[in-house]
Amino acid sequence: MSPRTAPPRFGPLQLALAAAGTAAATLDLCMDGWVAAGYARRGHPGWAALSLSLLAAASAAAQACSWLWLRSDPPALRPAVPVALLAALHFLQLGFFFRCIYALKVGWRVCWAKAEEEDEQRHMAFLSHDISMLRLFETFLENTPQLTLLLYIILRTNKAELSQGLGMGSAFLCVSWSLLDYHQSLRSFLQDKYELSLASSVVYFLWNLFLICPRILAVALFALLWPYGVAVHFPLVWLAMFVWVSLQGTDFMESRGPEQLYRAMVAVILYFSWFNVAQGRTLYRSIIYHGFILVDSTLLALAWLWGQAPSEEHPYLLPVVSAALPCYLLGLGLRVTYYKWLHPNVQVQQEGRYDEVDTNGGSDGVEFRSFLEPDLVNRRMQWLAQAHFSLSQPAQQHILNGAAAV
Repeated sequence: MSPRTAPPRFGPLQLALAAAGTAAATLDLCMDGWVAAGYARRGHPGWAALSLSLLAAASAAAQACSWLWLRSDPPALRPAVPVALLAALHFLQLGFFFRCIYALKVGWRVCWAKAEEEDEQRHMAFLSHDISMLRLFETFLENTPQLTLLLYIILRTNKAELSQGLGMGSAFLCVSWSLLDYHQSLRSFLQDKYELSLASSVVYFLWNLFLICPRILAVALFALLWPYGVAVHFPLVWLAMFVWVSLQGTDFMESRGPEQLYRAMVAVILYFSWFNVAQGRTLYRSIIYHGFILVDSTLLALAWLWGQAPSEEHPYLLPVVSAALPCYLLGLGLRVTYYKWLHPNVQVQQEGRYDEVDTNGGSDGVEFRSFLEPDLVNRRMQWLAQAHFSLSQPAQQHILNGAAAV
């Protein structure tokens, strides 16, 4: 008889991190409002409107996902709150913060009220996984465009206000937090011996950072040359990414309509950063994606150099642009390092538990947790974990059926 594994225990440290994540999201929202108000006070209502529009669009998409998930979740895992109140909270764009507060309440009960039953732990894991995914969506739909806009405005005015500096700082904090939290959520589906290490966290964060920063810089420079050109460039690249994601046959949401929303949001993420959405070998998909983004970003930077060479107002831009390509290549190198030495499949290979390893680290050898109540497992994040760790079809079916058959 194979033992079944419980979800990782939620303790005081996890509760503190959850509270810090909620505080960071609140701080970022306040900073966005402060920055937009500063634009309006200085006579730039267009910038203020664009900043608030980015915030509203990202929030609306995240609230829609949150509401759809609540409607499809098992009744035992839904908050004991009237449906009308939940709908009102999501309409008022407060659904995500309600989730965070509710998760903190459940987490407090788990940590301090001695509620250590498996159902309570499973409930907390379910809530944490959804919050992690929503945070990632909202971060890439709002913070990365906001960073691009802030950088463009700073370059355009050749000065940085205090609110802009703090806004960029809070945006980078949210981006880094969401990436690490997402990585932790994916790893939580694996057995304890594959738990997240400090080296894995640092490398995972750095390779994402080194790939995102040059992309943001290239788009901001192109906007500096041709502000309205971004309004043409973004929809074209987004459409290409949407088609690409659709061709990969994602199966994240419960029905076809919501699945299109998910693909649309992933296409926005892919405009700035790599995001794996399908099981199987990712090596070739990754080469195609990074090759496309590298060529596209290079063309944007070259367009700026050709149309608006660095002037005396921006003497620092040429060395910054020159460093963008090495930065991107360094990010790719760190990504290879992660998959070669820090990916869980590598640990399986080192244990000699299978004979053949995919070139991107995928295999059948990674051991996932199995649960007494598969219906109470967050299948959305479980699906992404399967994609990230590149399981074969038999292994995926094994997990979806609850795994560890008696």
